[in-house]
Amino acid sequence: MTSLSNSTPAPNAAAGDEFLWLEDLRGEAALRWVAQENQRTLARYAQGPHFPGLERQVMDILNKDTRIPWVSKLGDDYYNFWQDQANPRGLLRRTTLQEYRKAEPVWETVLDIDALGKEESREWVYRGSQSLAPAYRYSLIALSPDGGDAVEFREFDLIAKRFVKEGFNVPLAKSDVSWIDKDTVFIATDWGPGSMTQSGYPRIAKRWRRGTPLSAAETVFEARPKDLEVFAYHDRTPGFERDYVGRSLDFYRRDNYLLTAHNQQINIAIPSDAEFSTHREWLLIKLSRAWVVNGKRYPAGALLAANFDDFLVGDRRLQVLFTPHGQRALSDYESTRDHLILSIMENVVSHLEVLTPRCDSWQRQSLGNRSMLSTLSAEGIDEESNNYFMTVEGFLQPTSLHLGNLDGDGVERLKQGPHDFDPDRYRVSQHFVRSKDGTSIPYFQIAAKDLQLNGRNPTLLYGYGGFDVSLLPHYLGSDAPCWLERGGVYVVANIRGGGEYGPAWHQAALKQDRHRAFEDFVAVAKDLIARKVTSSPHLGARGGSNGGLLVGNMLTQYPQLFGCIVCEVPLLDMQRYTSLSAGASWIAEYGDPDDPAQWHYIKTFSPYHNIKAETAYPPVLFYTATSDDRVNPAHARKMTARMRQMGHQQAYFYENTEGGHSAAADKRQAAFHSALVSEFLWSSLNRGTPEA
Repeated sequence: MTSLSNSTPAPNAAAGDEFLWLEDLRGEAALRWVAQENQRTLARYAQGPHFPGLERQVMDILNKDTRIPWVSKLGDDYYNFWQDQANPRGLLRRTTLQEYRKAEPVWETVLDIDALGKEESREWVYRGSQSLAPAYRYSLIALSPDGGDAVEFREFDLIAKRFVKEGFNVPLAKSDVSWIDKDTVFIATDWGPGSMTQSGYPRIAKRWRRGTPLSAAETVFEARPKDLEVFAYHDRTPGFERDYVGRSLDFYRRDNYLLTAHNQQINIAIPSDAEFSTHREWLLIKLSRAWVVNGKRYPAGALLAANFDDFLVGDRRLQVLFTPHGQRALSDYESTRDHLILSIMENVVSHLEVLTPRCDSWQRQSLGNRSMLSTLSAEGIDEESNNYFMTVEGFLQPTSLHLGNLDGDGVERLKQGPHDFDPDRYRVSQHFVRSKDGTSIPYFQIAAKDLQLNGRNPTLLYGYGGFDVSLLPHYLGSDAPCWLERGGVYVVANIRGGGEYGPAWHQAALKQDRHRAFEDFVAVAKDLIARKVTSSPHLGARGGSNGGLLVGNMLTQYPQLFGCIVCEVPLLDMQRYTSLSAGASWIAEYGDPDDPAQWHYIKTFSPYHNIKAETAYPPVLFYTATSDDRVNPAHARKMTARMRQMGHQQAYFYENTEGGHSAAADKRQAAFHSALVSEFLWSSLNRGTPEA
């Protein structure tokens, strides 16, 4: 596989960067440094009297038999991937709907990942599968050796329960493989030198026929080296079968083409930054920016529909399925055979609507019971019916799974997740605060009902603020013993850069406007202090990935505001980020540091370049994984090393070997991660506050 994570400095390496050697991910010197830092952190935070019990408590929650076994319908069977203490790497298993309705269904094991690992002497991590409709006998199983994004694909016979010899098997790479029919797949993978984009993703998509070597696959589309990636897939909707190819220009823009039976490419002429999908005869377009068609303006965030075939030949009659306004935004949409299900947010609280095409209009009705401070979601179960699954959850409300049919009125609760803590002790509230530029920023607070507003409560502020990702109410589950039950307050900030209020909310914090996300987060922090929920010595910040960049900037720009920082799988060196792993794919979000004009503003939010020896910083824990081939662990390594060199001894570091971008390959590693972070936070923010 082509790697962008080597030890050779890229052209944009900062002059005088003495820690480039830590980019050699598995170099002897780098791994020796990692081992030393890991041991230092473990000695400080994993040896206390609370750690073993906390780790065990989280592990018990994660392994509960009463957890909801989430399923996907393939043919007549319902498939589930299940991990527990006896099966840490997991079982792919199936049952019937009749069995699934029972409290303790009888399952048939289809593939045992732990047994496979023992047989092959590999610690395989299951990364999903794609099964071939309508028979659902054959499936493409994705297996990672370490939890990273690079996987092997292997064809598997779900009936015989064995891998197919001489089947569609793809070597380890960042690949995309999808079925066309039983004897043909689309595949985009590492074909050798020049076949990967600068972001480290496939550039060339091919059609591969059964019984032929991979090298004989026929090229159907090529992206350019500076594009993000190529894509090719087949829509198997009965009566509306179509092939699509195209290229992702960056994280938000795509060129989409219909691929004809004669390999002709017909451009689907919509804005490149619009989201495109189909539903039977309908072309669906979700706009990221306003679009003027035939003199009519459609706003950013709108969902439009057109007859697919008519649109291709130039008909621009568009039907508006959703229009954003005020605090109302479209979060997502799903489909059943005859309907669309829209997930709509109003002030970060969701509800569902069902749309049904009727001649020249779409009928609209509500789905489910709207409730305050909770999240509803729904999706079609298969393409042959109007059955759907609906889930309901909140911060204190365990997830429930419901089965319904849009042709009828009844909704059946299939499963109820367990209560992992006593919700009656706590209260969820939503608050709003003005950011520096006057924008109203919402945030959720979860705290004990008898919370004393004395400024001394250990409080954890979590944020993300990027990539159009919305932070919605979700059940805290195993997070509760790590914080709430210890006496802490948990806060989720819905800052700009996310998608909580539609595209404009995301676009407000792109590139040179990144500071707005940071200012929003700071506004929430200051509001918590002003309301006397907490004070700076008792306030911690936590974020991962893009959220790691967020809290990295809290560390460097607002060190006096926080009592500690947890920075996980983060971006931190924003001068080198485009040369590390998949970093080049995020230029549309952050900007290009190789462009001097863009580096001028990027360097203002590059934590690695803004650490100062003379500044007093709060304790910080950097957590990453050697196998993270999305956000390179060199970011966290180098940041820690630079801080320590400058004399900041309260910089701590831990690097897991497995797990990829999640930094945990199984529940045991996840429980360790949770306990370590909890001990770090409580030790740093407690300041004499007794355990709850």
